[in-house]
Amino acid sequence: MTYEGVLTKMQTEFSNPIQYYLVFENSFLSLNQLLGKPMEISFVGYQCLNCGKKKKIFRQGFCYDCFMSSAAAGDWIMRPELSTAHLDIEDRDLEYEKKVQLQPHIVYLASSSEVKVGVTRGTQVPTRWIDQGATHAICIVEVPNRYLAGITEVALKNHFTDKTNWQKMLKNEISTLDIIQEKRQIKDLLPAEVHEYFYPEKEDIHELVYPVLQYPTKVNSLNLDKTPNFTGKLTGIKGQYLIFEDGTVFNVRTFEGYVVKIDI
Repeated sequence: MTYEGVLTKMQTEFSNPIQYYLVFENSFLSLNQLLGKPMEISFVGYQCLNCGKKKKIFRQGFCYDCFMSSAAAGDWIMRPELSTAHLDIEDRDLEYEKKVQLQPHIVYLASSSEVKVGVTRGTQVPTRWIDQGATHAICIVEVPNRYLAGITEVALKNHFTDKTNWQKMLKNEISTLDIIQEKRQIKDLLPAEVHEYFYPEKEDIHELVYPVLQYPTKVNSLNLDKTPNFTGKLTGIKGQYLIFEDGTVFNVRTFEGYVVKIDI
């Protein structure tokens, strides 16, 4: 059976294990059902997720022009501390920025390779943790806007990484640090502006289980620009990666905006 469409990040459903779906315009694939089976991925072309034109993808699923102009690709996306909507200051589109920035945000600790600190909108829990391949996560603070979350993350980056080592994550080489214990020691590291949002007694641990038949010992990343056609047996899904029997891994999110054909 053949499926064709524009890649966007895999949609997920929180369960044990997590359910993964590739959603195209007129069809979708339940990827968990393909575990242990061969699949072929073929590169067909490009389609910008913003303007819809068949232009080469530059970054985050956008062509170069859209990446440089769209409010959805502003610097504050990757660096929340640059958010200014709470000051009524526009970056690219104040209406859009207020909608996204002026809502509850979570700062969290997660075990994905090392223990990392991160920021996400409250509505993106637990999706954000799933996308990063975290096995455990705990909320540190919930603040009313993206700026406060951003300055909290910056303060904590002196003590925790804010990056996931994707190779360790995919090989299931996870830090054994106790994230509850780490949270208990964190208050003095927080900016004064967010102390009122810190609840040390809230120690709910979120555990995430991924559909993986076998973790690889070595990983090799599939690049559709260099290898436009690939066939392999799917043995796992973690984060936004498909894991194949030969150790090839495919980061779906990296190739958002690519038009692909998938044969199963």
